[in-house]
Amino acid sequence: MSAVPPQQPVFQIQRMYLKDLSLEIPGAPRIFLEQQQPAVEISLDSAQEQLSDGIHEVTVTVTVTTRIGDKVLFLVEASQGGIFEIRNIPPEQMPVVLNVVCPNVIYPYLRSNVADVIQRAGFPPIHLSEINFEALYQQKLAQQQQGGEQAPGLIVTGRNN
Repeated sequence: MSAVPPQQPVFQIQRMYLKDLSLEIPGAPRIFLEQQQPAVEISLDSAQEQLSDGIHEVTVTVTVTTRIGDKVLFLVEASQGGIFEIRNIPPEQMPVVLNVVCPNVIYPYLRSNVADVIQRAGFPPIHLSEINFEALYQQKLAQQQQGGEQAPGLIVTGRNN
């Protein structure tokens, strides 16, 4: 008798969608007269939820805050979601698929949407850098193992180029 072969792993994108998007320009229109380069702060996080057997939603959220001195130039918050069919993946590999693989698929869509909304608001686009979701996931794991609070994600500060 031959053994029943294990079922093949399944990883399929069911849907990509912009889940949430907000833009605030609290100092408009005067803020458009500023000549200084703004300081840019970017925070990023991801989350996942099992919707049904083998169907998962993964969301990547970014907040981009630009300031000139103590004045906020603009603030963008965006969440890009993806629904994935994920089946026959070994249980020990699921956290990596949900926290690394899926965010890597979603992130380019989020980057494009953020750059687009910033440019449509009348500012030079901010092109978000590539993110190492594996390092972000490892950072969260380390914090959980140390019994500390879970970090809000990755925070990057710098200047808009």
